[in-house]
Amino acid sequence: MGIIEIKNLTRDYGNGRGVFDLSFSVEKGEVFGFLGPNGAGKTSTIRHLMGFLQPEKGSCAINGLDCWHDSAAIQKNLGYIPGEINFFEDMSGTDFLRFTEKYRGLKKSDRIKELLDRFELDARGKLKKMSKGMKQKVGIVAAFMHDPEVLILDEPTSGLDPLMQNRFIELILEEKAKGKTILMSSHMFEEVERTCHRVSIIKDGRLAAVDSVETLKAAQVKKYIVTFANAKAAEEFCAENLTTELLTHHRAAVTVQHNIREFIAVLNRYPVVNLSASSQSLEEIFMQYYGGVQ
Repeated sequence: MGIIEIKNLTRDYGNGRGVFDLSFSVEKGEVFGFLGPNGAGKTSTIRHLMGFLQPEKGSCAINGLDCWHDSAAIQKNLGYIPGEINFFEDMSGTDFLRFTEKYRGLKKSDRIKELLDRFELDARGKLKKMSKGMKQKVGIVAAFMHDPEVLILDEPTSGLDPLMQNRFIELILEEKAKGKTILMSSHMFEEVERTCHRVSIIKDGRLAAVDSVETLKAAQVKKYIVTFANAKAAEEFCAENLTTELLTHHRAAVTVQHNIREFIAVLNRYPVVNLSASSQSLEEIFMQYYGGVQ
């Protein structure tokens, strides 16, 4: 049984919006990527996990506790970054973190200072005057300050610059090494590739894929760039029964999915000078599920 369990979760908002018969689990010590565009159902799923929404059908559980009925008990040892952070705007960042500290019944520790230093955040200013990036940093500190065993992160690096995004990735890798269980919704494909054990792709409120990053990448199409000894060979190669594109007089691109042996057999008949493979990013794989890449 996973630490996070979603079984047949359904919430229909009408007009094809919502989540439908969604099922997946996140194991103890796993960093699980949850990918999809705006409106695909990521935030709705996370709100059910947080106990903000009651399922119309199905169930959500964390550590064996029902997310709707036992939300208060669950949140005692849970770290959460919402997709849209809303603060008490008249508070300073420091006041908010102190409020959160008292709310969680924490004793004074070096954890808050460590996180503030890591993200180069001076939290003394008023929240209403902070930039989106600064507010995001306050949200990160609040989510990690009590050293939770389970973290649910909805677009956690939104508004951060590349340096701070990298600092966040380092933080996730450290938490991963400690055996924390993390569900992370993200549009930042690099942070997913670098941190996650497995990835799920949600499309139109339904699960399109769940697998390891490497397995997903291996299962998808690959593009090879072939350089031939002469233009005639390149033209003749492009007339073969493969998915090809003539790039220059001597170079062609070929798309290969499950026909790698056929590709190699055809290639052996031509004078090849060079062969290179374009590395496929998780973003390209994601777009394939939405028809963006054929």
